[in-house]
Amino acid sequence: MSALKIEKGSSKHSAYDLRDPRAQAEERHTLAVLVDNEAGVLARVIGLFSGRGYNIESLTVAEVDHTGKRSRITIVTTGTPSVIEQIKAQLSRMVPVHDVMDLTVEGPAVERELALLKVAGTGDKRVEALRLADIFRANAVDSTLESFVFELTGTPEKIDAFAELMRPLGLIEVARTGVAAIARGSGHAVSQEASVSSSG
Repeated sequence: MSALKIEKGSSKHSAYDLRDPRAQAEERHTLAVLVDNEAGVLARVIGLFSGRGYNIESLTVAEVDHTGKRSRITIVTTGTPSVIEQIKAQLSRMVPVHDVMDLTVEGPAVERELALLKVAGTGDKRVEALRLADIFRANAVDSTLESFVFELTGTPEKIDAFAELMRPLGLIEVARTGVAAIARGSGHAVSQEASVSSSG
């Protein structure tokens, strides 16, 4: 009886590779949501995410139209394309929501975040912290003989990189605002219908 001969590399797929080839990869999306500035709205939006297990990487909210009493919520979330579509559809159906814009899909957008980082160190570490802060254009907004508080504005990736470099130099505390984002050019996150209703 002859031995079964299997040529090396003859099979393109391993029997142990059980991943579903149809599985969708997760994506990072930035959503701008225009809502009524009233009590309980933010809790309802957060409840939508937590109740369905959706992820929130960053969330910022502030009033943007005092006359129309409108606030803008900027949410950075991750999920498969189908999950992102579900999030947008469910947000749009909420009564206090006037408009939902996916800045990741609609086109190029500007994203910025502000961070405060406290670094405690002396000697060479203190000198190196100041040198790196100058490279990243971070401002020292508080200074003592033992520590600095640096203010840095930029993309989340820039802040992450600066924080990692500060860690061995004595980083002891970080406060971040979360992402604020806006579409580049003449595009805007408020639909024409919402703009007319708010101005009326």
